[in-house]
Amino acid sequence: MTQRHDRLPLAVAIVLIAFNLRPALSGFAPVVKEVMADTGLSAAGASVMSTAPVICLGLFAAVAPWLVRQVGLERAALLALATLAIGTALRGFGNVTTLILGSLAAGAGIGVTNVLLPGLLKRDFADKAPLMTGIYSMALCLGAAIGAGATAPLRDATGGSWRLALALWSVPALLAFGVAAWVWSGRLGRPSSQPGRALGGRLWRDPLAWQVTLYMGLQSMLAYSVFGWMAPILRDRGDSPTTAGLVVSISVLSQVGFTLPAPILAARMRSQSKAAAVLVLCSAGGILGLLVAPLWLQWCFAVLLGLGMGGAFSLAVLMMVLRAPNGMVAGRLSSMAQSCGYLIASTGPLLIGLAHDATGDWRGATVLVATAGAAAAVAGWLAGRNRFVKG
Repeated sequence: MTQRHDRLPLAVAIVLIAFNLRPALSGFAPVVKEVMADTGLSAAGASVMSTAPVICLGLFAAVAPWLVRQVGLERAALLALATLAIGTALRGFGNVTTLILGSLAAGAGIGVTNVLLPGLLKRDFADKAPLMTGIYSMALCLGAAIGAGATAPLRDATGGSWRLALALWSVPALLAFGVAAWVWSGRLGRPSSQPGRALGGRLWRDPLAWQVTLYMGLQSMLAYSVFGWMAPILRDRGDSPTTAGLVVSISVLSQVGFTLPAPILAARMRSQSKAAAVLVLCSAGGILGLLVAPLWLQWCFAVLLGLGMGGAFSLAVLMMVLRAPNGMVAGRLSSMAQSCGYLIASTGPLLIGLAHDATGDWRGATVLVATAGAAAAVAGWLAGRNRFVKG
């Protein structure tokens, strides 16, 4: 384990990296109508733009253990950060091709980093895992909130250029890359102290591993549906672009208040079943309120949604650790839960866009959210039981 006096720079690097794992995803929705108007994208095409990066989260989460075996943990993280920064900047060119390529590259970088950060926490902060899980989750949620809330104002500040507003999110990614490269400079010439390993066959046949995976995937489906479509939905209901972005931003920012205490409190419980189910039902209830309740109540439902999403995400990450008997199995469970989970999550924005194109309204979104919320509550109840996977 890393010496205590070395851990503050490591913690700062992890916070900066985590902050950059969501703006590329949450920052697209507030300007999606302008993108559609300028490029001719349909709602289905825009849903593909929102879905493609999330698919990459799943696909490249499975690649992460192989990449670590090839280049080491720190080098893999730096490569992922560089890919994220390049992909985000590429979207600034603003045609459909560069938007798709940039979104895919950003999703690939985020997908790899998602898997690597829990391994870094387990290795360097083993005695502070719940606390660092909460701090990591807070930074991630803060990045998502700022991405959702600041993209439309950035567009206005840059003369109405949604292209530049999207590309500017590469700047904090480059900052995180620079800080992490400096902090890890002494390790880059050495083999990784925690080499990657392929997923074990027993894990894929274990019901508890699939329950953890389904909880990760279904609660993420709700979150990415919010990132992808909540701002356009609120604009169709009568909000201005800036107000719609702020509602989503307040919702995501509300996550920050619960991401730190949730894993700390949950780790002290014998079972996390009730907490997992209640939190994900709060998420679904908040989304349904934003879909159908009067607009003057949207701020209340935004906060409810944020508290639910923040707590549910923290528990999903924590259960990858608590349901594993050791660090090696925890790494394999993390890769399985995130690779399959994010592929499940990617269907949410896509189905909402397709349903909207088919019906011309958002009734399909209501059905999807209610169904996913109920299924996630069941998966969370089962995954929260006090037992280990067979990895």
